[in-house]
Amino acid sequence: MTQFIFFSGKGGVGKTSMACTHAVRYADEGKRTLIVTTDPASNLADVFEQIIGHQITSITGVPNLSAMEIDPDIATQEYIDHAMSPLRAAFPAQMVQVMEEQMSGPCTAEVAAFDRFTDFIVRDESAPQFDIIIFDTAPTGHTIRLLELPAEWSQSIDAASAGSGQTCIGPAAAIQDAKHKYENALATLRDESLSTFIFVLHPEAIAIRETKRAIGELGKLGIHTHRLIINGIIPASEKVNPLFAARSEMQARYLEQIEIELPYPSQRMTLLSGEIQGAARLRQVAKIFFDGGEELQIERLQVAGLKAESQPSTFQHFNIQPKNGQRRTIFFAGKGGVGKTVASCITAVWLAQQGYKTLLLTTDPAAHLGDVLGQPVGDDVAAVSGQPSLWAVKIDPKAAAETYKSRILDDASQRGRPESAIKVMEEELDSPCTEEMAAFDQFIDYASQADWEAVVFDTAPTGHTMRLLELPMDWSQQIDVKVFASVDGSAADDVAKQRFGQVIEMMRDPAQSTFAFVMYPESTPILEAWRTAKELETVGIHPGLVVANFVIPPNQVTPFAQARRIMQEKYLAEIRQRFNVPVLEIPLLPYEVKGLEMLAELGSLAYGEKVNA
Repeated sequence: MTQFIFFSGKGGVGKTSMACTHAVRYADEGKRTLIVTTDPASNLADVFEQIIGHQITSITGVPNLSAMEIDPDIATQEYIDHAMSPLRAAFPAQMVQVMEEQMSGPCTAEVAAFDRFTDFIVRDESAPQFDIIIFDTAPTGHTIRLLELPAEWSQSIDAASAGSGQTCIGPAAAIQDAKHKYENALATLRDESLSTFIFVLHPEAIAIRETKRAIGELGKLGIHTHRLIINGIIPASEKVNPLFAARSEMQARYLEQIEIELPYPSQRMTLLSGEIQGAARLRQVAKIFFDGGEELQIERLQVAGLKAESQPSTFQHFNIQPKNGQRRTIFFAGKGGVGKTVASCITAVWLAQQGYKTLLLTTDPAAHLGDVLGQPVGDDVAAVSGQPSLWAVKIDPKAAAETYKSRILDDASQRGRPESAIKVMEEELDSPCTEEMAAFDQFIDYASQADWEAVVFDTAPTGHTMRLLELPMDWSQQIDVKVFASVDGSAADDVAKQRFGQVIEMMRDPAQSTFAFVMYPESTPILEAWRTAKELETVGIHPGLVVANFVIPPNQVTPFAQARRIMQEKYLAEIRQRFNVPVLEIPLLPYEVKGLEMLAELGSLAYGEKVNA
């Protein structure tokens, strides 16, 4: 029987590296192994240093190993073609066209990606067979949503079949077979003899909290087979370095907490001196992880020609403050785990200290604002205690969905729509994908409010953020076709379209909005941010700032720290060359960033004293 192994955890903790390390080791042991990513912002190709894409691809230099990156756009078209194929011959062309239009909304993309994902769990005999299938999943919040879909979609399909026959992914009759596939997939995920969930985490407070939360969510789905990989542990040899010695002390406290609060089988992995890329390097890492080996002796460092110090940007050419009475909106985006929340909080606290009425919010399903601020952040806008002029809020997709559905249905009733039409709308809105649209709709509300002088968005990890930002274009096109065309062909939600359009124009205007990409100086987060920047440029949005996080201070003395510093120097130069915008460097600190006092101190280092706007 095929074994299924799922790697999950907070963004940036090394899920992909660990998943690829396991895949190479199993393949080298002679097991037919496939690694699949469900992450919209996949890095498999970067780690294996070869093109992979939306098909099963053999990995060069690793017999028995194949990989696939599920492409949401391709998966969506495949899903629509499969669902509509039996209907094209049975219904008039005009009706088929309406059905296809109903399936062209953004919610179909998420279900289509999941549908492709379940194909690997519920495989037919004619498909290639594997001994082990490894899933390198998206960051935790998105993963939980993905795993919830089988149960929710089964309910949606049942409800639609009993009602109008409509769902927001098309006619229930066309996807009835999918219901059984999803149920079988969830049964496999619950089978402890077939499926294992490995959570990768750093010994840090936020990662521990998120791992506990995710395990709790999986428990609600009847999934209980868990293992831990505690990654990024400072080598014992680095205790002579004051910076790493302090971080090692911090890690020791969290390692004890993990043993008490997460009593699952676990393994530890040390922080390495260089990146993990290529088959040869993955085999080295596998030897360290599985066999207890040590990292190969660091080669003699050739430091001649490298700058002794890296001079961080002083922001002389970039002003974060609102100008000419206009509100300033700052979006922080990037790969999961790069420090977007910390950068967002530093910026929001600094703006508030300058006297600007500032709103700090997150659209990340796994929100960490409260962890960094050192106080709870709820679903309603509330003042941040101890910091005048600062308010914070997190958008809860489930709560937002209920509010969104109520507003749409109340509006339909006030317009005098018939009960039968409202029932159709209710069925279309009663689906898991409505959560994402509702979260964006709430974001639109905040972005449209005139009360704020500055708004700081701690956005979700890159792939999820792109889906969120693409929604207004997609949904403004779908409003007529998907909802109102099925109710009243002459009705169009012009108000919603106008709201979407105004916010997109705000995003495009550099005088009003700044897109800041956060990354640490390594290849994967740089490439991911670069790809996202290019995608944003297609809709007229350009980056205005880069935050380089976790930068090791110069003049390191130990070979390990010096090796990592030199690696970072190379990538800091690449960041400046690729993005050609102001770059703020935030140093690697000996402690976690938490609390207003620390945020204020970092804000002063980052943005300096107030200058005239």
